[in-house]
Amino acid sequence: MSYGAKGNGVADDASAIQRAIDKCEQSGGGIVLFPSNHVFISGPFQLKSNVELHLEATATLKANPDETVYRISAFGKNQGEGMLWIWANNADNISITGKGCIHGNGISFMGKELNDSYELKPVTTFDPRPHVLSLTDVRNLTIKDVTIREGAYWTVHLIGCDGAVIDGINLLNNLKIRNGDGIDIDHSKNIRIANCHITSGDDAICLKNRREFQQYGSCHDIVVTNCVMASRSCTVKIGSENVDSIYNVTVDNCIIKGSNRGLGIQNRDEGTVTNVMFSNIILDCKLWSDVWWGKAEPIYVTSYPRANGNNKDANWRFPKGQTEGRSGEVSNIYFNNIVATSENGCFIGGDTKDKVNNIHFNNVVLKKTRQTKYDTGIYDKRPCRGDGYIYNNLDAVVTENVTTLDTTGVKAYGF
Repeated sequence: MSYGAKGNGVADDASAIQRAIDKCEQSGGGIVLFPSNHVFISGPFQLKSNVELHLEATATLKANPDETVYRISAFGKNQGEGMLWIWANNADNISITGKGCIHGNGISFMGKELNDSYELKPVTTFDPRPHVLSLTDVRNLTIKDVTIREGAYWTVHLIGCDGAVIDGINLLNNLKIRNGDGIDIDHSKNIRIANCHITSGDDAICLKNRREFQQYGSCHDIVVTNCVMASRSCTVKIGSENVDSIYNVTVDNCIIKGSNRGLGIQNRDEGTVTNVMFSNIILDCKLWSDVWWGKAEPIYVTSYPRANGNNKDANWRFPKGQTEGRSGEVSNIYFNNIVATSENGCFIGGDTKDKVNNIHFNNVVLKKTRQTKYDTGIYDKRPCRGDGYIYNNLDAVVTENVTTLDTTGVKAYGF
């Protein structure tokens, strides 16, 4: 507030926030303090090296609801998937801390409310919805203790980052907001996520390698532990975008509630996924409408080429100049000590033999329990070529073109 912020919930304080950040950086580092009992409305601003954003309890930093202030794309030349709000690029030692709240003002950017989602406002090549935190090429990042609410698009997006700790945050997105991912780990490495509570309309935690950022290489050495999560889509997902490799990933000691898919690998591009372990997880899945990908599969491991591009996907989803892609191998995936209650079985599959291999289940308990009136026995392959669904008579584990699948450790009830 010494730099001109009003904190009155009306004025846009972005310029004052940026002045404070710039002064800290110029001084070799410092803390930008958001004091208690104030609401700071803000348009976009840039975080910089050696700066800590600290929000005291009852302080709120809230996205300006005016769509016209968001003009910098969150995906470079691809302007069709949201804009930057709080962002950083090529920086060291950034921290976001405190017991205050970062509020994405998500409903302000939505259309009409539906039964289990909001309609998206019509867009062509430009989507003004702000991503909450977009951190690119940041080394030594800490996000700790804060509450983040109601992102209008992706919420925490790490791109090409090395060495991040996300600990003890409450990331509480509105479950009806589409594209409302919780944490997206994109071309990043040495990432640790722990002790978080995450609710999100779209994926709660998602690992990927998007084509827009392919210069940052693979995504690897990721740990997720001690989290409680809920999602209308896939709670913990790898994919669907993966143009490189994803490897050395562990997810353990987590609880998943009321999700449309529990643990998922959804490889739809030429990249590979290998050496992934899910352990000590209790999960509950239920069916939601087809607005959301998934058919309540508690465990989902797939590799299918995405549908051929005939719209904006042709520019950003496939190698340059192509409208058809391929999907890479998924291998060495382990599920240990999982207890799952769901309306549907697991699905493991690929478009050709040997695409998905060495999948291991050890002490996995699957319990079929009906919670809705949606049809069961259907498995969702979207986005893919051809029919996006597999129809089956509700086996506990449904497969297509899988090599070396060990299900001797599965106990199934109600199938």
